[in-house]
Amino acid sequence: MNNFLAHNDIIREEMLESININSVEDLFTQIPAKARMSDLNLPEALSEMQVQKKIKALSKKNNTDVINFLGAGVYNHFIPASVGYVAQRFEFLTAYTPYQPEISQGTLQIMYEYQSMICNLTGMDVANASVYDGATACAEAVLMAARITKRDNVLISDALNPEYKKVIKTYCNAIGIKIEWLEVNEFKTDLTSLDEKVKSEKYACVLIQTPNFYGSIEEINFGEIFTNTKTLLSVCVDISSLSILKSPDVYGADIVVGDIQPLGIPMSFGGPHAGFMACKEKFMRQMPGRIAGRTLDADEKQAFTLTIQTREQHIKREKATSNICSNQALVALSATLYLTLVGEKGFKQAGILSSKNAHKLSKMLAEKNIKTLNKDFYNEFVIEVDNSDKFLADLKSKNIIGGLKLDENKILVATTEMNSEEDLQQYCK
Repeated sequence: MNNFLAHNDIIREEMLESININSVEDLFTQIPAKARMSDLNLPEALSEMQVQKKIKALSKKNNTDVINFLGAGVYNHFIPASVGYVAQRFEFLTAYTPYQPEISQGTLQIMYEYQSMICNLTGMDVANASVYDGATACAEAVLMAARITKRDNVLISDALNPEYKKVIKTYCNAIGIKIEWLEVNEFKTDLTSLDEKVKSEKYACVLIQTPNFYGSIEEINFGEIFTNTKTLLSVCVDISSLSILKSPDVYGADIVVGDIQPLGIPMSFGGPHAGFMACKEKFMRQMPGRIAGRTLDADEKQAFTLTIQTREQHIKREKATSNICSNQALVALSATLYLTLVGEKGFKQAGILSSKNAHKLSKMLAEKNIKTLNKDFYNEFVIEVDNSDKFLADLKSKNIIGGLKLDENKILVATTEMNSEEDLQQYCK
């Protein structure tokens, strides 16, 4: 490749003349003036040495030495150092996410192992090699159910993560799927009318999150409701909760989705994440993304291959279930490394500690006359205070991120295995 050469004035003139415009500015006339930035207001150029000094000075303003009780979909779990070391090796960390059928055996094996782990946790038959994030996974589950049942109405719990709901609305609006929201009562989904609604044979799926956005463990004990119906049960789960809670297959889930951020992915600034999707085998060909499989080569040696690719570049467009060119393979790799390193015992221990800390903090706050509003929770709960802004500001002044403000009097608080006994005491103090 030749070195990049910036366009000079002569080349610019030739380009403008070839498309019959007078100036570069004319290229942007179709964009409304109010949407355009008039001035970047950039400072004078600096040398590399000066830039390094300036960036270091700016970085010192960041306060990272905080005690964290923030959750709402992104959690501060412990990450073994080996996860980052292996994931950033040049064999995996490439400038171009591999998505071709002929990608390396190492990448394919990692995808296969990741899928196997997701299946083990969810109890489902098959899993894809990830999608973009938990919100995308939920939206794709709704579309997937609509394709399978050929219905355009869905029932979704209003206790779903608000960010997930926004993405679902966008997807459904574009494709003409009508959403009916199941109301929330005392921080749990009101399921009193579910039996009647499912029997109407009107809905493609019921999508419910457990633990839900408020941390409450939903009572998904549907019995025979979904037995003799085409309506599918889609469940969004906190993957870390499956270390101690029943897997979704136990209560009859057809599609299981969520975000893998709790599995060795840093909180960062909310990304990048990856979403997981798993389902029963009979629905496999309607699942977006791709699936890696294991087989034997001509020499009877173990080999890995892309078994299914459902994007429109690979199969007929009308049959495609995904236009995703790639997925979050590197993030999925980190999740695979995390589960491998902590093992079944370590994964369960992290879940127990996360839940134990939450219930312990709830009791400690009760002694301070701060009431917890939901009862059955995993590692996240809602507290009631006099003034949410003041409460969080007071904690912040002590280097404690106290949770997520829900309204003027309610705060969502989360704990993980990273919160020590001293952290809980500091919060209450």
